[in-house]
Amino acid sequence: MVLALVFMASAINYADRQIIALLKPLIEQDLGWDDVTYGHLVTIFQFATACSLIAAGWFVDRVGIRRGYQVGVGAWSLAAMAHGLAHTFGQFGFVRAALGIAETINSPAAVKTVATWFPAKQRSLAMGIANAAPNIGAIIVPLGVPLLVVAVGWRAAFVITGALGFVWLAVWLVLGKRADAPPQPVQAVADDAPPTPWLTLLKERRTWAIAGAKALSDLTWGFLLFWAPDFFARQFGLDLDERGKRLALVYGMAGLGALFGGAISNALLGRGVSVNRARKGVLLGAALIVTPIPLVVGVESSWMAALMLGAALAAHQAFSTNVFAFTADIFPARQIGSVIGIGATAGTLASIGILEFAGWTLKNGGGYEPMFILCAVSYLLAVAWIHLMVPKIPQPAEDQVSAPVVAGH
Repeated sequence: MVLALVFMASAINYADRQIIALLKPLIEQDLGWDDVTYGHLVTIFQFATACSLIAAGWFVDRVGIRRGYQVGVGAWSLAAMAHGLAHTFGQFGFVRAALGIAETINSPAAVKTVATWFPAKQRSLAMGIANAAPNIGAIIVPLGVPLLVVAVGWRAAFVITGALGFVWLAVWLVLGKRADAPPQPVQAVADDAPPTPWLTLLKERRTWAIAGAKALSDLTWGFLLFWAPDFFARQFGLDLDERGKRLALVYGMAGLGALFGGAISNALLGRGVSVNRARKGVLLGAALIVTPIPLVVGVESSWMAALMLGAALAAHQAFSTNVFAFTADIFPARQIGSVIGIGATAGTLASIGILEFAGWTLKNGGGYEPMFILCAVSYLLAVAWIHLMVPKIPQPAEDQVSAPVVAGH
């Protein structure tokens, strides 16, 4: 039940943040934006997210999963609905910043929930299920929003999608009361200890392993989330409805990647493969799948392009699922929200760079090739970074909850 609610919250979270990418051409036409203006608006969202993620992780560790979700979903739903009332760049910038700040609660809350409720041998698949949820939101937007736009216009589409969060919140207020009561006694003991200050966590090589991996991998996700609709419009001249169909395929494949990434790790661990080999093996396999992505700019079929981007995002989600599981392997539950907040901050800052670079490159007559090349190599660099910082992944953290936490351990 708790996992199902987490899944739904993550799906709504990504639907609310992605709708602006799909509606970009319509908003540009109505408000007179260009690529750089849109790039700045996306950067505002990412920067607000980056500034808030560490605090969000600390907040979730302090107040618990149940209250954290209540605050987060309520606030981001209001911000999402407010997009429909914005008319100027400044107004859009304000509501995008508010959305970015509020949505940061979702990642640490989701990962902490899975880490708290599931033991190590089940955690990868549970992480995969939770990590597949954003893709459901990303599928709903391109399939459902064009119908809303035709029926009620793009402003009302923002309001309707944002209101979905309050439907979820009503269910959570009734059913989410058990969210802070994990069934595993040993994990509950771990959560009774006070959270570790995040400044202490910054002294850990393990923390930097997560931060570096997120920075190098999340730039691809951020780039495709906000620029893939424009790529299909610019490269193939597709209208809103046709773009939506291709994007649904892309994010459907990404969701499968999250599930398969978790399932493969679970299967390897079930066969007695060490945590170190299982996690790093899946990470390396996912990194290799992304490497052909620059070839997408040369294909003539929009459906083939969608398949190629879908394969890359499927690999990203398999990679991301195992980074989250890796975090839960090496940190006790009381620290996970803060560590995920630090890692997500690094990932968001990296994505800001590629988003701004994309807007500048496209406005000045360049194409998508430089961004795709960067995406192709980033995952291999992330695997190398993880191995450098954590040469061998130790036993899962819940097996060591009685041990003191020492910086540099």
